[in-house]
Amino acid sequence: MPNHGNMTVLKTMTQITPTRLWNDSCAIQELSTSIDQNGAVGATCNPVIVLSVLKKEWILWKDRIPALVKESPCAGEDELAWKLVEEISIKAAEILKPIFDKENGRNGRLSIQTDPRLFRNPKAIVEQAEHFSRLAPNMIVKIPVTQAGIKAIEEATYHGVSINATVSFTLPQAIAVAEAVERGLRAREEEGKDVSTMGPVCTLMVGRLDDWLRTFAEKENIIANPNVFNWAGVAVFKKAYKIYRERGYRLRLLSAAFRNHLHWSELVGGDVVISPPFEWQKRFNGSDVTVDNRINKPVDQAILDELENKFKDFHIAYDEKGMSAEEFDSYAPTRITLRQFSKAVEDLGALVRDFILPNTDI
Repeated sequence: MPNHGNMTVLKTMTQITPTRLWNDSCAIQELSTSIDQNGAVGATCNPVIVLSVLKKEWILWKDRIPALVKESPCAGEDELAWKLVEEISIKAAEILKPIFDKENGRNGRLSIQTDPRLFRNPKAIVEQAEHFSRLAPNMIVKIPVTQAGIKAIEEATYHGVSINATVSFTLPQAIAVAEAVERGLRAREEEGKDVSTMGPVCTLMVGRLDDWLRTFAEKENIIANPNVFNWAGVAVFKKAYKIYRERGYRLRLLSAAFRNHLHWSELVGGDVVISPPFEWQKRFNGSDVTVDNRINKPVDQAILDELENKFKDFHIAYDEKGMSAEEFDSYAPTRITLRQFSKAVEDLGALVRDFILPNTDI
């Protein structure tokens, strides 16, 4: 598929394939540019991203944070940090609302993340998910794919919340999410409730699986062809996509945690979402990678064999029965990612603390 005229590579993709682009940031300037130049139809917000947004767009928020502190004199730093996440999310959702209306809820959504520290508490996750879903009509809510998260995904879906499953790296997780969403959708339908405008997705953090296998190889002194690490997440994504299509699951897969162009280029052509940061979008547009349908192109069997034979954690990720929901929380990439996301919440709270309790001794 040749690129068309003066369109960017990514906009060409959105014009001639079913693959859709979501911007992995809610920074206003980046999101607006991604929509206009690259055809983006969605975006993401979480505490990690909010910290990045504040650095990039500090001039837009430096006066708002002390105002929030003043408006809520009894609120602690944690509560104020989440108020900030909500406000940033709402602003980005407003930009995406025309797309949401045009596409009847399938796209045009702002993805907002539940507190990762709640990952063991399905009731608390669902309560926060429902609250977030009411912030704007085009919110989609991130829920981690932990044992409790699967229960929360089903319950939140039943209550009409469009979910974006996150902290997800493996085929067992992707299947568990799809089944939970289907149970939630069917329960709504049995009660005559509308599901036509819901737009759930399941994220596979492809680059984080690659990262873990590299780390594991270093720890265990495993020698492997360096190229195989670039394909682990892609292989899981392609297999999950095939199963989703065969079984008719009513949600899309989303590729995130970009480490190389394969996390985009190998998935083009699928009815999927790719969600690279804005800097990666610029790289893709400046590359010589063409927009070709590669989603159904199998990963080289020699690469799969080496991954399967040398890495138990790849076998777990690639086999539908590789682990049970009870084992999701102990999977290494899950623990690593939850710790990083939780720290970002704490870092955001610390930033707010400096406005509540400014350090006047310096």
